[in-house]
Amino acid sequence: MRYTESKERSAEVLRATLRHMGQHEARWTPITFTLWYEYAAGINAGLSQAVDECLRNHRVLGDDEVARLHRDHVADPDREAIQKISTELQRSMSSVAQNASNTSVRAGAFGDQIDRLAGAMKHGDLQALPALLEGATASALEMKGTTAALMQLIHDERLEIERLRADLTRARDEALLDPLTRVLNRRGFDREIQALLSQPLGARQTHSLVMIDIDHFKRVNDAHGHVLGDQVIRGLAELLRDSVPDGDRRIARYGGEEFAILLPRTPVDESAQLAQAVLRRARAMRIRDRRTKQVVMRVTVSAGVAAMHCGDDASSWIARADDALYKSKQAGRDRVTLA
Repeated sequence: MRYTESKERSAEVLRATLRHMGQHEARWTPITFTLWYEYAAGINAGLSQAVDECLRNHRVLGDDEVARLHRDHVADPDREAIQKISTELQRSMSSVAQNASNTSVRAGAFGDQIDRLAGAMKHGDLQALPALLEGATASALEMKGTTAALMQLIHDERLEIERLRADLTRARDEALLDPLTRVLNRRGFDREIQALLSQPLGARQTHSLVMIDIDHFKRVNDAHGHVLGDQVIRGLAELLRDSVPDGDRRIARYGGEEFAILLPRTPVDESAQLAQAVLRRARAMRIRDRRTKQVVMRVTVSAGVAAMHCGDDASSWIARADDALYKSKQAGRDRVTLA
């Protein structure tokens, strides 16, 4: 991200940044500074929304939370991996270019020999013909071998470039995935919702958003520890993938134990039915101790569903779905509420 604030404005942002840093437990590192600078400057909408959610929960941010927020909303994709792939791509292209240049030089020399041979034949220089013919024959064989080698190199390097492009795509995709659940992370979700908001809709069409949260998740961590808590989160992510098979529907870990499902061109009643199906399947989940295989807990989830309205931006759409989710919690949990 480029920072374009004036000197006066950046001084104001700096003071606010230091104030935020002083209110939280995270160490004062470049990552912490960058996160709070972008938050204070208001130049990163996804980050601001995520931080605001944390602050609404009266959370004091430590190193782990700051690192996660920075990874999901500030950091570029894996620069080291992308730089390595780019270097290998450049090497492959340079290798082909160099060999093509060498082949071109040899082709030029061969052309000169052919010209001399043609001149000798035209002028009847029979004494020079044998040597010229022998040289042209040798050059022709060399050209054949050089051209074959170049064609093989082009073939091999084309395969290598395709592999490197696939690696580059994977590296970029990995930057948008949550490492625990392998669904989209918050950054990936922000990109997808922005793309969806820009899609034109036909008459009587709408997009829907479902927000899902694990009920009483703090009790899970307090009673069974974070290892089992992570197991519950992974289990719900797997359940969501099974419940939302359509390729253009997007599942994301929105934060902590909360998930989001984007449903393009899906009416709200159909989205509510999908959410109800998720709730039923969640009730059937059994979390087992990995050592004893005994069932140690059951899980329920709550959901809120909101259709996209004309004039919505990401914040207003998410806010309505979140409000519906909050009403499900207030009404006793383990239920779906429509915005």
